[in-house]
Amino acid sequence: MSRFHLGLIINPLAGLGGPAGLKGSDGVAEQALALGSQPLAAMRTRTALECLRVVQDRLEFLTFPGPMGADLLAEMGFSFRVVGELDERVSSAADTRKAVEQLQDAGVALILFAGGDGTARDICAAVRDGQPVLGIPAGVKIQSGVYAISPRAAGELAARLIEGGLVRLASGEVRDIDEHALREGRVTARWYGELTVPQEGGYMQQVKQGGVESEELVLSDLADWLQESWESDVRYVFGPGSTLHGLAQNLGLETTLLGVDVIENAQVIARDVTEAQLFELVAEHPARLLVTAIGGQGHIIGRGNQQISPRVLRAIGLDHLRVVATKRKLGTLEGRPLLVDSGDVQLDDAFPDVVRVWAGYKEELLYPVGR
Repeated sequence: MSRFHLGLIINPLAGLGGPAGLKGSDGVAEQALALGSQPLAAMRTRTALECLRVVQDRLEFLTFPGPMGADLLAEMGFSFRVVGELDERVSSAADTRKAVEQLQDAGVALILFAGGDGTARDICAAVRDGQPVLGIPAGVKIQSGVYAISPRAAGELAARLIEGGLVRLASGEVRDIDEHALREGRVTARWYGELTVPQEGGYMQQVKQGGVESEELVLSDLADWLQESWESDVRYVFGPGSTLHGLAQNLGLETTLLGVDVIENAQVIARDVTEAQLFELVAEHPARLLVTAIGGQGHIIGRGNQQISPRVLRAIGLDHLRVVATKRKLGTLEGRPLLVDSGDVQLDDAFPDVVRVWAGYKEELLYPVGR
């Protein structure tokens, strides 16, 4: 039986900036490591590859050396061949582009890659027209429509393709935010091109809908409700995004647009916290978590808010999580579920089938959750 040749590229630096509150990883990997961030791209890739165990005997990987793929495949016992070489132990954007070129020369049927929007840009810069690729989400901000909704979804979709299932191909947009502007609180995204991706049902995420659009009246009503119901000596964690930033402004509080902030007794006690700082604030203290959904995509955990890590979620408790989203924002999902991608499969599975969404003054909706 002929083997399916699958390319694998891991950006080992992807996602490092998220837990450190750096809004991205481009150019700040050393700073993020110094702040205590741990590399997670390989772990997220492992989650995807576990779904390929069922087709392991029909599969051969082609990959780059060391942390860009070979190390993980060796650990997991997959059959693989190494192409190319790394100039240094830590990979670069140039290595990603070189890997794409050499994997294509080797004739792989699909390139599976782990990273964020910066990685997708590097893939886009080197890929040939029509070469199928599929992203494993491992970055901080993921605007591009070339990633599966979670690592597990990426693995399941790749397995379906290898098993001969009917998987249609489509064009996915590559978009990226200017991280320097992002760290200054300005959201500036650009279109960089399109990639050919397998597109099937609920496996692939949508391109994030842009725009800073706050429905002022709804947020004012929500602020009134929250102001009436503050619990004394309880810490409220506000996730990033214009919805929660607008809610805080209506409460007269100065929070960060794209960071995670902590409020207690109607006062901001910590702004733009790192994952470690947030865990310290909630580990031994009653807390509530407010997050919003990414318009058009539906992610509530795992996109741009990696400071809210699995241990933070467990410390706060999933029953103390509330989604804040206007009905207009929920309408952009066109019936698709809200999505969680914490990086911990067991935690994702522990999420309830529906979550409560605060959508207006004393107005709670039940909305389904997918993984």
